[in-house]
Amino acid sequence: MPKLHIVLCEPQIPQNTGNISRTCAVTGAVLHLIKPYGFHITDKNLKRAGLDYWDKLEILEYDSLDDFTEQHRDDCIYYFTTKARTCHSDTEYPQDRDVFLMFGREDAGLPEELLVQHPHTCVRIPMRPTLRSLNLSNSVAIAAYEVLRQWDYPDMTAQGNLTRYEWE
Repeated sequence: MPKLHIVLCEPQIPQNTGNISRTCAVTGAVLHLIKPYGFHITDKNLKRAGLDYWDKLEILEYDSLDDFTEQHRDDCIYYFTTKARTCHSDTEYPQDRDVFLMFGREDAGLPEELLVQHPHTCVRIPMRPTLRSLNLSNSVAIAAYEVLRQWDYPDMTAQGNLTRYEWE
């Protein structure tokens, strides 16, 4: 069974990374964090946003983008950017291998030098043309759930139960 990987390149806002860690925990995605960060990994805002999900999460850290690239040279990586020409939901994510979704800094996105090297795997989430971008944690959730939808939500529960009542 393929695995989903979320990659944050130089995240700057601890609350975003905390929210993303929670998304990774509930979806079973692996979280990859590329330094330098705009916060300390022990930041209380990061921990609070991730709630009590930290022990349910697989986190891998890298000293630099070059370090990540060297270790994942042959992996299937999609680069999320407002500059892409392809819509994320028009992309067919492979179901027979791990998929990595990479996101850049909240204030700058991914380096254009990286994007121009991978034009066929750069994707964007549609938005109004007059606005800059979505919040990073929202973008990660949208992207992750599109891949998981295409994979038919593996190892996830699609039905919930009421706490005090029964569904008829």
